[in-house]
Amino acid sequence: MILLALLAVADTAITVAVPVAPAETLSVSIQGVGQPVVFIPGLFGAAFGFRHVTPPLVADGYQTLIVEPLGIGKSARTRGAEAHRVVAALDSLAVERAILVSHSVGSGIAFRVALLRPDLVAGIVSIEGGPTEQATTPGFRFLMRFSGLIRRFGGTRLLRRQVYSAMRESSARTDWITDEVVDGYTADAARDLDATLHAYRGIARSHEPWPLAPRLPLIHCPVLLLVGGADHGHSVPEDEIQLLQDSLLTFAIQTVPDVGHFVFEEGPDAVVTAVGRMHREVVAGRTDRQEP
Repeated sequence: MILLALLAVADTAITVAVPVAPAETLSVSIQGVGQPVVFIPGLFGAAFGFRHVTPPLVADGYQTLIVEPLGIGKSARTRGAEAHRVVAALDSLAVERAILVSHSVGSGIAFRVALLRPDLVAGIVSIEGGPTEQATTPGFRFLMRFSGLIRRFGGTRLLRRQVYSAMRESSARTDWITDEVVDGYTADAARDLDATLHAYRGIARSHEPWPLAPRLPLIHCPVLLLVGGADHGHSVPEDEIQLLQDSLLTFAIQTVPDVGHFVFEEGPDAVVTAVGRMHREVVAGRTDRQEP
């Protein structure tokens, strides 16, 4: 593809709007060349969140692609089956055998992509994300019941406050949660708050068309779960971890000490190292399969 070829000489990220359905686009930020590493942010996530992770990966010879799901970042403010949209975006960009790096509820999308199209996924690094069946948390769905009040009483300021509070609750330390960081996470949502809240309400009510849990044994690629070692909110429930251990063919869990839910903010080196570990495992697996 011409766009991907141009990245061979590009020093900075290129952001493209990829059509995935009628009147729907996903925003994808692309940088570098090499083994593709596809990032899928969680709720309230954005390409901005991986700013400490993608540069060292590009320097190590990877191509990074941050795919913002519907309603997130710069992507369309609609709702639908997220995994199918991500597959459509990767197909459009001619991505093959990628390492998926997902965060929080974005991991549910990653697992579904691996089930829908095993050829697209070489391995999964899930950051604080289990096999969730819904695209949102119970707290988010409760908050969306009052989305009209958010718009009427406080608007963007209240949205920023909620994001800030969630970050503090979920982190081992709070020095990284500056005004600039909160701006980075909320700028796209605040640009058209009415459309964002409409999309959030749709996401809160949405369900994928088929259950994930009974299909997990069909995922044959290796999966690595990164969890923050500090006591924090929004951690992966124990029953979801147990489900992964019982269901997946190749599964490992790694605890990153002294960080919370946002591992890529508090310990970005751990994410870079995890991608390298997954890449080596994928390459070793290919070699094993080629041996007589």
